[in-house]
Amino acid sequence: MIKSICGANCSECEMNTKCKGCVESKGCPFGKQCFIAKYITIGGQEQYKVFKEKLIEEFNSLNIAGMPKITELYPLKGSFVNLAYPTPGGDTVKLLDDSQIYLGNQVECEFNDGTVARCYGLIAGSDFLLVSEYGEKGTNPEIVIYMKR
Repeated sequence: MIKSICGANCSECEMNTKCKGCVESKGCPFGKQCFIAKYITIGGQEQYKVFKEKLIEEFNSLNIAGMPKITELYPLKGSFVNLAYPTPGGDTVKLLDDSQIYLGNQVECEFNDGTVARCYGLIAGSDFLLVSEYGEKGTNPEIVIYMKR
């Protein structure tokens, strides 16, 4: 059984056959140091909880129109949430590292009219916040906010 440091249910991850988990890999489940595992190892579960609550507070303080109040963030592998954003020159750019773990959530936009569903994707690293808006399965992504913390 794969064990995590942060409490994530690794058995539900589609990478569970390729990953040994962060307990066995000493906080490096995909070859890189996971900032969540490092935070918990150094500061403990209680400090991690305080850190996560602060991130949630920071997301909610952005006051993005149509974004519901955020109540939880989950550990997510970069490759699951690393969308390709269009640039003004017609290219696309990915901002995240596919092999890194981030804290994030997806919430449905409150302004959806029933015909076009849009979602907000929230991603936090140890030093940044990213909020994007996109359609079904990550289509037509747009960066709403990317900021250093």
